[in-house]
Amino acid sequence: MAQRSVPSAPDAARAPVLQPGVGAIRSAHYLPCDPDLALWGRLPCATDRAVLTVEAGTEVTIDTVSHEGILEDQGRDPVAFFGAHGVVPGDVLDDVIALAASGHPRDPALDGPHVVTGPIRVRGAEPGDLLGMTLVEALPRVPYGIISNRHGRGALPGEYPQDPGAVSVFARVARAGGVDVGTMARVRGGAHDVRFPLAPFLGIMGVAVAGPVRPHSVPPGPHGGNLDLNLLTVGSTLYLPVQVPGALAYVGDPHFAQGDGEVALTALEASLRVTIRFDVLPAADAVAAFGELVGPVAETAEYLVPTGLDPDLDEAMRRCVRAAIALLRARYGMDAAHALAYLSAATDFNISQVVDLVKGVHARIRVADFDA
Repeated sequence: MAQRSVPSAPDAARAPVLQPGVGAIRSAHYLPCDPDLALWGRLPCATDRAVLTVEAGTEVTIDTVSHEGILEDQGRDPVAFFGAHGVVPGDVLDDVIALAASGHPRDPALDGPHVVTGPIRVRGAEPGDLLGMTLVEALPRVPYGIISNRHGRGALPGEYPQDPGAVSVFARVARAGGVDVGTMARVRGGAHDVRFPLAPFLGIMGVAVAGPVRPHSVPPGPHGGNLDLNLLTVGSTLYLPVQVPGALAYVGDPHFAQGDGEVALTALEASLRVTIRFDVLPAADAVAAFGELVGPVAETAEYLVPTGLDPDLDEAMRRCVRAAIALLRARYGMDAAHALAYLSAATDFNISQVVDLVKGVHARIRVADFDA
């Protein structure tokens, strides 16, 4: 994914706040984040009822909500929390306020932090198929977000956070040179004179697991979930092995920007309005395109992106290499030895994240290398 330069001159204009049902809604199917239906801290399972049913090939516009600003250690009062950073009450999302004020049964000692919108049933999706989830559009709903380092986690547990007052770092969105950029201070209370590119994506895209138990929202797995794969920006597709009839797909954990590794614990977390297209790849076609998959694989305009997931980073790397070999054999007819040689010479393996209990590695296989 090419990095764009960050302009230096700020513009006066800014994007509008996208309250529920207000502003641009691309699709005829719109799914708000209803506090009475949203899952908070858990992901859907086979016994959950779909909140929407669509045909394969359908686009759905979905409001997602960030957990940052509504958690217990932040006061569970987003108006007060964001107001302390200069955000006026009218710029706090109504669904965020409603969720924080609700009697939602999330248990912070047992459940994850993430808010999930869905699940969506896709007609015709059956176990053995792949569900393709393509991010068609990603619109920031607010011009600010949070980067957090808490609970003795992140890449340096026990060392950070050093300052309890800097557990959650506030960032703003500015318009500069016609594009949105993230801004933050160098020190607490300082001017927002650090700027970096935004590349919005969803940290959580997934399908329901088999059985009656909702999984914790933090560790990713074959169902997808909290992958935190920053290549899944607009135009990219995530393919997931369907676990239950209808797939029961869901999204959440919206990010404005994230570096590979996500070393503090969170990315720049902030709410997005996304449009997702849901496609079904039948089992035989799935094997021909990607090989025998045991986990998520992504596709962008430039790359095929197999993944490896495991609590041990070394094993996650090994799983990613095996998935990449299987993909090259299926898609391009390579034998295993030549596939491994190609990967060693030409493919970058990146650490997706090291903070979600199950660590993630992804490979970037350039599709242009096989155009001949």
